[in-house]
Amino acid sequence: MTVIRMSNIHKYFGNLHVLNGVSLEVNKGEIITVIGPSGSGKSTLLRCMNQLEKIDTGILEIDGVVVEAAGDEGVKRTANPQDVKTAYRKMGMVFQSFNLFPHMTALGNVIEAPMLVNNMTRAAAVQIAEKQLDKVGLLDKKDAFPSKLSGGQKQRVAIARALAMNPDIMLFDEPTSALDPELIGEVLNVIKKLAQEHMTMLIVTHEMGFAKEISDRVIFMDEGKILEDSSPKEFFENPRHPRIKTFLEKML
Repeated sequence: MTVIRMSNIHKYFGNLHVLNGVSLEVNKGEIITVIGPSGSGKSTLLRCMNQLEKIDTGILEIDGVVVEAAGDEGVKRTANPQDVKTAYRKMGMVFQSFNLFPHMTALGNVIEAPMLVNNMTRAAAVQIAEKQLDKVGLLDKKDAFPSKLSGGQKQRVAIARALAMNPDIMLFDEPTSALDPELIGEVLNVIKKLAQEHMTMLIVTHEMGFAKEISDRVIFMDEGKILEDSSPKEFFENPRHPRIKTFLEKML
């Protein structure tokens, strides 16, 4: 079952053509890693998926709902607002820079969205938050403020915060790039646990070994285009595009 469909997506920042005709289908339960050089459009791809950035042309569907569509004439069409809102509640995102509220404890950060967005009582939100903090191994840090947490712990709180909204799809935008090397493993282990639970995930990453281990599909982007979409075995052992071979020689 297709849960995300992007059809001929174009995105510009001024004169910079960041996404150049990207088409992509994501099936329920798939784990897709997105790889490529800096500036290739990887993060913009995710940000367009959850409408942090608006597409310029193309069609974006989530669970069969057209959440955004735009033609060359600039006319944008979507399903009715309530259906769009419902579709986006199925998607969670984790950023490279954590984005935690510094004045709130770990628990406070996780309960905020369920209470504000889902109108949950504090007691119900706390129950969910404690479950998710336990899942990421941080229940004992629930009363700690971000300033008292390591980078890896902050990122795990950010993952718990996203999971507290009960998403069907998780987007990870370079979740380990801001971490010291010794802290990367603890975040990747949490993502591996989600993979074992068959969570649908798109992960922008520079961790090649992780991508090879966890992915159902690997996507390589360069200059706003998808140059390859294949299995990890094919991608790492027999890449079809010369640009990918050059990239892997530098990364591996």
